[in-house]
Amino acid sequence: MTISTAHPALLVLADGTTYQGWSFGATGTTIGEVVFNTAMTGYQEVVTDPSYCGQIVTFTYPELGNTGVNPSDQESAHPQIRGAIARNICYRPSNWRSTQSLPDYLAEHNIPGIYGIDTRALTRKIRSIGAINGAISTEILDSAELLSEVQGAPSMAGLNLVKEVSTHKVYQWSDPTEANWEFGPGVDGVEKDKPLTVVAIDFGIKRNILKRLASYNCRVIVVPANTPPEEIAKYNPDGIFLSNGPGDPAVVLEGISTTKALLERQQPIFGICMGHQILGLALGAQTFKLKFGHRGLNHPAGLQQMVEITSQNHGFAIDPDTLGTEVEVTHLNLNDRTVAGLRHKSLPFFSVQYHPEASPGPHDADYLFQQFVELMRSRSGDPGA
Repeated sequence: MTISTAHPALLVLADGTTYQGWSFGATGTTIGEVVFNTAMTGYQEVVTDPSYCGQIVTFTYPELGNTGVNPSDQESAHPQIRGAIARNICYRPSNWRSTQSLPDYLAEHNIPGIYGIDTRALTRKIRSIGAINGAISTEILDSAELLSEVQGAPSMAGLNLVKEVSTHKVYQWSDPTEANWEFGPGVDGVEKDKPLTVVAIDFGIKRNILKRLASYNCRVIVVPANTPPEEIAKYNPDGIFLSNGPGDPAVVLEGISTTKALLERQQPIFGICMGHQILGLALGAQTFKLKFGHRGLNHPAGLQQMVEITSQNHGFAIDPDTLGTEVEVTHLNLNDRTVAGLRHKSLPFFSVQYHPEASPGPHDADYLFQQFVELMRSRSGDPGA
């Protein structure tokens, strides 16, 4: 599609800032929190990551859609973002795995996008004022009218979006990472005849997290976010996994309550992103909203001369001053020193504020899945641990 045949689109932020561009994907109007992702690859995983529910994503890499989309790279059954913002958009992808263009894929799922704007300027603005609500529209091209719509939208702080993305029924996951994409050196040594049962509480789980657990010989039972602890116990799990998810973790009250009850069982618990925040809240800590969040593939995290390059996607963090004496920080985000990992000093609970399955991203932190498995085997008395 050329500019001469493109339909105009308008982006308006809640402070009245306006950007004029061109439409791709679906037509219509969409409202959400405008954030930015600095990754140079993996746009399909971003678009389908349930943690982006309720958000309009600005892609800072200037070319979007060059490799199209394909069924294998989806992190969930459909796109989760409210809208997409790009500098340039590709309508004719070139990749042997591609089955559809990104604009056609978003149009099929009724997700509007805007391109042709200065995404560098928009990103600098978000970094300055913080993540902010905004709207993309192809039908409301009067900025004052669209601004009125934006200003009526709720803030991400205090918003529970887990119910929009969590599974409604229990299911079992057994598919590991595909052989062509396997990267974990320790996976080959996993005992295949002694599977471990992991109950994964779905706050908005990514498929590649499930694949990594299965690759480490875990029988994964995925349950809805509102599943009572008594129901979870009936599966006789060796460990509990707390997944990633969207929105404000402090208002996911059922998840916090369930996790508190599960802590009393003293079984291994591993949390990622929202799961990390839920674990912290269950242990008595508090969370706060970051100014513009961490969304990208190259965030350094570590502690005491150890550094991992990590994939991150979150807008909230744990307040370290509210952690009890029985909990210790294992990782910091080395860009802003926020808490990126924690563990209980005497009980088998740990979590990280980033994505060790790294889809997309580096694989520095894949060892955390092995750590979870070893913790489960040691607690079960397995001599192979």
